[in-house]
Amino acid sequence: MDRETLTQAILKLKRERKAVILAHSYQRPEVQEVADFVGDSLGLAREAQRTEAEVIVFCGVHFMAETAAILNPEKTVLLPDLEAGCSLADSIRPEDVRAWKEAHPDGLVVAYVNTKAEVKALADVCVTSANAVEVVASLPQDRPIFFVPDMFLGAHVARVTGRRLDLFPGECHVHAGIREEHLRALLEAHPGAEFMIHPECGCGTGCLYLKPDAKMLSTEGMVRHAKRAAHSTFVVATEVGILHRLEKEAPGKRFIPVKPDAVCEYMKRITLEKVYLSLKEMRHVVRVPEEVAEKARKALSAMVAVG
Repeated sequence: MDRETLTQAILKLKRERKAVILAHSYQRPEVQEVADFVGDSLGLAREAQRTEAEVIVFCGVHFMAETAAILNPEKTVLLPDLEAGCSLADSIRPEDVRAWKEAHPDGLVVAYVNTKAEVKALADVCVTSANAVEVVASLPQDRPIFFVPDMFLGAHVARVTGRRLDLFPGECHVHAGIREEHLRALLEAHPGAEFMIHPECGCGTGCLYLKPDAKMLSTEGMVRHAKRAAHSTFVVATEVGILHRLEKEAPGKRFIPVKPDAVCEYMKRITLEKVYLSLKEMRHVVRVPEEVAEKARKALSAMVAVG
């Protein structure tokens, strides 16, 4: 089927299945276009929690579909490709968290949403890049904090809040690949542009040194800022899938990727054809064992309630 025929078939199946399609901002443009809601991890979690649909087709990566399943145990959550994983979520194991908790019995575990359900189940609270600073700032000052798994986001949170955090040495391979030399080249080529940097980027500290007025923003924060900012040109340091959404929601403005090949191969595994087959054949259902989901749900509910 061509793209238009495929799109119409998806919309027809969506109605028949009483489904909703949720897509992350890093998804392929054509997948974003068939979605009912496009957003970051926090926005998608909230949308999954409030939807009245019977079926949720999650166009993102596995931990996101898990999050939707945890928050909606009564709904069917589909992931169009089970190989849509996450290098960051894969970097940490439950035993890493247990070992820290044993050494710090009075400590608090803050888990970035980019983690598997088993890790979330051991956390006191989950966060996204959009609300991590606010959540950590609200935690008791007299208790040690283990921030997992992204060390760059954790360093950003520690810098902004002034809190001392124990950081797990995990990273997103796409964001870690955006380095200071990439920023330096763009600074020279576009000195008047506004710089928007995702806090998962390995270049964060260097960027603030090179360009103190750069904005450290979550994906959703980038979209909001670009829409209201007076600047017409933006340099964007994150996965390039967001450019489609930025250009759509802030028309007339120019967006330049710091690293044009900053592509998450896991996000791009979701295609229109796989969305169609997911709805047609009800593949692939994502389930989380209730004993894990019950514990993880507490940490996720705290995340959804903040920011």
